[in-house]
Amino acid sequence: MLTPQEFIKQRPYLVWYAKDLNKLNDESIVEHTLNYGTWDDVRELFSILSVKKVAAIFSEQISRKRINYDPKIVNYFKLYFSRYA
Repeated sequence: MLTPQEFIKQRPYLVWYAKDLNKLNDESIVEHTLNYGTWDDVRELFSILSVKKVAAIFSEQISRKRINYDPKIVNYFKLYFSRYA
């Protein structure tokens, strides 16, 4: 089983600007995967962290005053997590 850091190292196109992928935390990996990843990337992340943990991280992130998600992504994953998490 991969760690989230190993997962993101295999997908540098999700965090093209980051210099050290080892320093990315789970929250950053979730945000970049949901925002820029393919559905296969998202499913792989779910298998690593679990749908419930990704949903909890996402929910906490979108409750902040400033968020980095595209509005369509927020809408989609709110609906998705309300059904599957």
